[in-house]
Amino acid sequence: MKSLDEYLADAKQAHGHLCAGQVLGVRMAMLGLEKLGINDPLCNKEDRKRLVTFVEIDRCATDAIGVVTGCRLGKRALKFRDWGKMAATFVDVSTGKAIRIAAKESSKQVARAMHPELSEKNQQQMLAYLEMDENDLFTTQWVKVELPAEEFPGYKGDRIVCAHCGEGINFRREVQRDGRVFCRSCAGESYYKPV
Repeated sequence: MKSLDEYLADAKQAHGHLCAGQVLGVRMAMLGLEKLGINDPLCNKEDRKRLVTFVEIDRCATDAIGVVTGCRLGKRALKFRDWGKMAATFVDVSTGKAIRIAAKESSKQVARAMHPELSEKNQQQMLAYLEMDENDLFTTQWVKVELPAEEFPGYKGDRIVCAHCGEGINFRREVQRDGRVFCRSCAGESYYKPV
């Protein structure tokens, strides 16, 4: 596994800047891998295939978590749950072990107390998050994550065609209604509206 400084450099390059969220994400991912006993998913193909990560926010930390874990949406190893929380769950699919790690809200106040000489909040937090003990920075909880077959990386399932729009649907994301198969958009779950 790389050092904290090496991961931070990689995260800065991937994200475009270094900020407090990047520091949290790198430390969170390193802790998750350590707790699961996964050494280096970026260099070890077997470690990479063992790991699925759920992120709960679409902010800077998520990019950093991807840098450390190698989990990507396109590889189906990074799962996004839009809960607005600075948290992630790391799942070892080979053992079923999973750990959820969340940043403590109190860490922001601790950062202000640790570095009152810095007037900029992000600078206070970046420096403090590098220095803080993991127990002061995060809560950890062993959890159980049920992953159906279609959620695993490499899953190859049937492709279904929507009865309304004709678009293909993968990974059992279709909706059955009145004996017909629809995509979620045609079933009324759309995030967009045609103009």
